[in-house]
Amino acid sequence: MARSCPRRKSYRHKPLWLLGLLTTCLILLLTACGSPAAGSQSRATPTTVGTTPSPALSPTPNAPTLSTALVTYRGHMSDVIGVAWSPDGKRLVSASDDATVQEWSATTGTAFWTYTFPNPRTVYLFAVAWSPDGKRIAAAGNTGNVAILDATNGHLLTSYASQSTFIEGLAWSPDSKRLAVGNGDHAVQVWDTTTGKLLLTYKGHSQPVAHVAWSPDGKHIASASYDGTVQVWEAATGAHVLTYSGSGAPVWSVAWSPDGKRIASGTGSAGLNGPVTSNNSVKVWGAATGQTLQTYARGTDEAYALAWSPDGTRIAVGGDSKMVQIWEPESGKVTLIYMGHHDIIFGVAWSPDGKEVASASSDTSVQVWRAEAS
Repeated sequence: MARSCPRRKSYRHKPLWLLGLLTTCLILLLTACGSPAAGSQSRATPTTVGTTPSPALSPTPNAPTLSTALVTYRGHMSDVIGVAWSPDGKRLVSASDDATVQEWSATTGTAFWTYTFPNPRTVYLFAVAWSPDGKRIAAAGNTGNVAILDATNGHLLTSYASQSTFIEGLAWSPDSKRLAVGNGDHAVQVWDTTTGKLLLTYKGHSQPVAHVAWSPDGKHIASASYDGTVQVWEAATGAHVLTYSGSGAPVWSVAWSPDGKRIASGTGSAGLNGPVTSNNSVKVWGAATGQTLQTYARGTDEAYALAWSPDGTRIAVGGDSKMVQIWEPESGKVTLIYMGHHDIIFGVAWSPDGKEVASASSDTSVQVWRAEAS
């Protein structure tokens, strides 16, 4: 019987004192820096939402610039867990706990189509991914099945039955011919999307797999797990290459740098393995050596979502704090902050040109905002 993902449950049961502390800190920060408008609160038809420009702040090491919302999409009726850009940068697709996958315009917020999973009252979606060739979209959640949709109209093309309790990780190979699926049964499956054949199953983890990422050259897969490790293995054979265990907490997100030389992973233990710890962080480490290169400590903020910029110079990070930070792994500085959401952020994605970021939140919205300091 399918069940919902433990990570998705954990944030709802955090101690009230922690929620109060986070709220207080956010209010103080807003008072000091000024609050950027988050767009309309209406639940009407999705549309572009204009916002009042954020106060102009001088970017300094101690005072990151605040970004400005461009578009707010409110087509979903529940928490939005995943978001992905089309390869041409013109469209976005989002997946929600309302059992729907929705595609819409990145510039106007106009909805193009909606695909609803069967038995929607019991379905929660945890992952969505757009194929690099732009033709298909994969989505999955607590049903253990992966839906492959036609990106032009949202029609179901096929589905893969992973026989798992839930699926959180989805990643297409760079050539769009294979799909990696990380599931709640501690495994990663690789499917041939041309034939529908299951090619291999990787079983190196001891707890559920939270995220998967394909290396830019298509030769390796990195899988992040609740067991506190990221493991790198050969995509063709499943042969283990290395294990990164320097996180000290469950690993929720993982991403390769565009040049394939580094891997970023986001961790957090608050709400799942006891009280808040100092292990909430983003680590950047060598993809070939597993050596830690840089650490971004995040205090009480779990790193549920992260993504490298297309040029490899910045990382967008989102989590419990309801904000997204743009972090430079080379300098270790946070240079930009977006504060338009009102709840936890579970997904971030850079536009192909690196000028914008889309963030998905439990406040039921996806917001598109400038990723560059003005």
